[in-house]
Amino acid sequence: MTMSIEQLADTARAMVAPGKGIIAIDESTGTIAKRFAGVGVENTEENRRAYREMLLTTPGLGEHISGAILFDETLRQSTRDGVPFAKVMQDAGVIPGIKVDKGTHPLAGFPGEVVTEGLDGLRDRLKEYYGLGARFAKWRAVINIGEDIPSGTCIEANSHALARYAALCQEQGLVPMVEPEVLMDGSHDIETCFEVTEVVLRSLFDALFNQGVMLEGTILKASMVLPGKDCEEQASVEEVAESTLMCLKSAVPAILPGIVFLSGGQSDEDATAHLDAMNRMGPNPWPLSFSYGRAMQSAALKIWAGNPAANVADAQAMVFERARDNGLAALGRWSKG
Repeated sequence: MTMSIEQLADTARAMVAPGKGIIAIDESTGTIAKRFAGVGVENTEENRRAYREMLLTTPGLGEHISGAILFDETLRQSTRDGVPFAKVMQDAGVIPGIKVDKGTHPLAGFPGEVVTEGLDGLRDRLKEYYGLGARFAKWRAVINIGEDIPSGTCIEANSHALARYAALCQEQGLVPMVEPEVLMDGSHDIETCFEVTEVVLRSLFDALFNQGVMLEGTILKASMVLPGKDCEEQASVEEVAESTLMCLKSAVPAILPGIVFLSGGQSDEDATAHLDAMNRMGPNPWPLSFSYGRAMQSAALKIWAGNPAANVADAQAMVFERARDNGLAALGRWSKG
């Protein structure tokens, strides 16, 4: 099953269509257990299904959402009325995506650093996901900033894995979303984050080139250039936007169809404000949009959890509001409140 680069490029462009972004609902069973525990919902398969049905059947979702990243379980599930989620999404004009990595594991010999696993058997899994309706995939690498880290070895190991994953995706007709997340945890300043992010991105694109990955059919999911959460000197919205843009322009080839940002522990409003500021500073070499998980879901989850049977419409109204706000930010047209 090989898809032409034109088809991959078309899908990639559709993922970053003007004013549209990606909703990430790909939390593993363990991660969603934590989110559910925070709002007093039992982590059962039926509750996970019902919650994700609420998200995916939001009226008008396709107006501002181009695609959704799902977890393996979710791609196989259906609505209460028996309609497969992939079909619900296609009917709404939302492209189904799938998280395919197996999470981070300690990098042997490098304390405090991790590498993402999941390449074994990936070709067959991708083939199956394509059959289930997925048209793009996601793999997340995690880079920590700390004393003497990240090491070159950690950056290289993660870039190599991302590039091998991306090549396998394209072979199976899926657009790879490559996500090298530089974590906000720590007390580092914005300059340190800039330096690390730039090195990570250069390493990634070098690895993608070496593995023969076609950038026209690839999407970058990037973290913003931010000071660490525990840094005494936090940055203004403009400073974050300027630093992030400068870093991307220095390291990301212009042929890439688009960049989507992760929210990565920012508040809902900060994630939207930073994206909006970057687009106001345009035109940029690529469309800049969003691929938010928590920043798209957290407010809606609280509403839904209060009474899952009765609060679906209110929760969906909140999902739509967040999608609209971030869609406006992707055009540089969002205004606070």
